Amino acid sequence: MTFETLGLSTEILRAVADQGYSEPTPIQQQAIPLILQGRDLLATAQTGTGKTASFTLPLLHRLGSNRRPQRRSSSPRALILTPTRELAAQVGESVQTYGQYLPMRSAIVYGGVKIGPQIQKLRRGVDILIATPGRLLDHLGQGTLTLEQVEVLVLDEGDRMLDMGFLPDIRKILAQLPQQRQTMLFSATFSPAIKRLAADLLTDPVQVEVAPHNTAAETVEQLVHPVDRHRKRELLSHMIGYRNWGQVLVFTRTKHGANRLAEQLAKDGLKTEAIHGNKSQAARSRALAKFKQGSVQVLVATDIAARGLDIDHLPHVVNFELPMVPEDYVHRIGRTGRAGKEGQAISLVSPEEYTLLRGIERLLKRDLPKDVVPGYEPTAPLHSEVEPPSRRRAPSQRYRSGGREQPRSQNRPVRATPAPVKHTKIPVPRSSGKQIHSA
Repeated sequence: MTFETLGLSTEILRAVADQGYSEPTPIQQQAIPLILQGRDLLATAQTGTGKTASFTLPLLHRLGSNRRPQRRSSSPRALILTPTRELAAQVGESVQTYGQYLPMRSAIVYGGVKIGPQIQKLRRGVDILIATPGRLLDHLGQGTLTLEQVEVLVLDEGDRMLDMGFLPDIRKILAQLPQQRQTMLFSATFSPAIKRLAADLLTDPVQVEVAPHNTAAETVEQLVHPVDRHRKRELLSHMIGYRNWGQVLVFTRTKHGANRLAEQLAKDGLKTEAIHGNKSQAARSRALAKFKQGSVQVLVATDIAARGLDIDHLPHVVNFELPMVPEDYVHRIGRTGRAGKEGQAISLVSPEEYTLLRGIERLLKRDLPKDVVPGYEPTAPLHSEVEPPSRRRAPSQRYRSGGREQPRSQNRPVRATPAPVKHTKIPVPRSSGKQIHSA
């Protein structure tokens, strides 16, 4: 199958060809025809498989085939919501790239930056708006835009968009959208509870799932290094230096922990930066740019970076601390092994984290291989009875929504293991052509 057979417009095919892509990925093969038919969609696929292009390409085709005279409008025709600023920027870049030959305007709005320039751009009119919920509500509150003409709504990383602290903002936004619209939810993971909630937002939706639910790409080698908690930083520095790692993304649970680890690794002689929700958008963008360029060797991040970071050929991801929610592990390690490339995901696990590790293994339906690094043997085996880290999130640890702090729901417990779900795997045809994975 080629992009030509999907029925996309000449302008979009030209933009796709400019990027060197010839064949759609499995998620694109399944999703694009359904979106072109106007169907509501609930799509699940592994990270790095081209989900963004799965909705940007048919979205651009739909708006381009039903063109309107260029005019200044306070309402976009399409709205794409994302949970993080980084993901909003990535989606906006994809819209610009594949829509470069179409006479359409797009804009990105998120928190952490001045709102004035965004207002000026919105006043000039916009067809496609990519936004984080918090900053979008700011604009709606100030009357700088309306949503009365939205024809298509996309929720990217839908599980996070509909989960916990994001839900109140999402409901406020949905209340201002037309009832008659096309709605799509895309994500790498969907819990049964989120699927039930999504059913209330979609009209006769089609579910597309091109890989087993909550799985990591087969190109990612996963490995656990048991180690005492107080020796994790020492082991991490040893691995980076001894194994001559040139680029590594390291995940911690908290912002304070990210800052502390980055400072310690810098003292060890490693060029290190940290990104998290308390950093300004300018600082986060600079750190990410340096990391991509290679001037920063280690990037320490919280889970805010688990979604939306698209780094070409990232070879190593390290879980310095395991996430409290098992699904977040899938998103973390999905930063490597993208676009069919091989990658390695290593987790440094102390005995206190054994319960979290078992939750991840139950989610993946497999035991992760364990390898004790000589000289860093833990004082107790992983399965020993050690008090696990508290599952109660500190008041300062909140998910961000476009620059606005969003507390987690106090009524919903953190899920250790989701309920089992039946899945149907769509056969994936073998292909030799270049595919759009990173978009």
